[in-house]
Amino acid sequence: MKKKLILLILMLSTLTGCSVNNFLSSEENSAENTTSANAVSEKDSTVSAGSEINISRDQIDMDTILTEFDKNLLSDYDYSKLKDKDITLNVCNWGEYMAINEDDYFDVNDEFEKLTGIKVNYKTFATNEELYSKLKSGGGDYDIVIPSDYMISKMKKEGLIQKLDYSNIPNFKYIDKKFVGLEYDPENEYSVPYTWGIVCIVYNKTMVKKKITGWCDLWDEANKNNILMFNNPRDAFGIALTYLGYSQNTEDKKQLEEAANTLKQQKSLVQAYVMDEIFDKIGGGSSAIAPYYAGDVQTMIDENSDLDFCIPKEGTNKFVDAICIPTAAKNKQAAEMYINYLNEVQVAYANCDYLCYSTPHTGVYSLFDEETKANPLRCPPDEYLNEKTEVFINLSDDTNSYMQELWNQIKIEKSKSPWLVPAFLLISIALTFFLNIRRSRKKKQDIF
Repeated sequence: MKKKLILLILMLSTLTGCSVNNFLSSEENSAENTTSANAVSEKDSTVSAGSEINISRDQIDMDTILTEFDKNLLSDYDYSKLKDKDITLNVCNWGEYMAINEDDYFDVNDEFEKLTGIKVNYKTFATNEELYSKLKSGGGDYDIVIPSDYMISKMKKEGLIQKLDYSNIPNFKYIDKKFVGLEYDPENEYSVPYTWGIVCIVYNKTMVKKKITGWCDLWDEANKNNILMFNNPRDAFGIALTYLGYSQNTEDKKQLEEAANTLKQQKSLVQAYVMDEIFDKIGGGSSAIAPYYAGDVQTMIDENSDLDFCIPKEGTNKFVDAICIPTAAKNKQAAEMYINYLNEVQVAYANCDYLCYSTPHTGVYSLFDEETKANPLRCPPDEYLNEKTEVFINLSDDTNSYMQELWNQIKIEKSKSPWLVPAFLLISIALTFFLNIRRSRKKKQDIF
């Protein structure tokens, strides 16, 4: 029996030397190599993740892979089956989070439209909370959304997203098993990972006065008025809690209050609470240091040699953004086709290269050069990921409400002008002086 098994393994390893076109089109080859430990629930799927995908750079023309869309690199999938249905797919994604309208890349959505006959109506959002509000209110008529881990859990719990039919998404086989069965979607019934990364620190080397080592530097007086902070409670509290040595997913009110007090202490040092504005403010030299997402930090550093990064010594948030289909979607089958398309090797590689985020796609990772694999912004070390990072989970409604209440208090105090108290005192003195004069005049009138 052992000899037969060894012979079978040798035969399979020989077969992997086939051409890339045959390899990409073979679902059976993927299934044979799948590890079942993290397979998608068989009840809702015919495809498993975590396959051993052996695509090498010398099998693909790396000089043109980003600029010229090559249909020969597509898997054996019928992208024409909905061509005459007059379908418009409404997609909502983070800003600057897909390779579209860029001179150095083929347009991902434009090629999908030409391939399928399906029109893509593309919209963006700035925060998970903004996307949630749109879906909750019924104002977002979307077929595809790409939220983050904890928000996926919340949307799933509230019935805002629906289960996927993986028979329409065979390219799920490319998803690394490390990103299957995570806490926000344990059976991977509702989401397909798109990108992942960590929150780190970006800073201007010419503006900071000493070496940057971690979150402690966002509370350093030496950086006063040059610090930017995230303008949303989950990220801001996550940083403060990590700085204090607590879990980013704590539901302990005392720990949350301590984090809120720490953020209040920081506010006198903070130049502004922002999100995407970090890119322009740090890149333009109007601010010196900020927390930001690793992929964007890489892009900023590529564009400005004065910038550098720090992976916080205290630890940080590891996030996964994944593709979902809202419950109210009108074009589920087309949406699943779009998800499969985004996981075609060439398409996924173009998006990953454009975004500079880490990839859960094994085919894309196999095309990285050694320099990229050694870059901690693109491929953070496993030891750090295992020991120093946490993935946000969906907190209870009570905890979310309390965190928001604490955040509102922080923001209100921040909005107060530093001149408000002196101005109030001056007005009070002037008013007292005026009233005293009036009283004096009134007494004189009464006397005479």
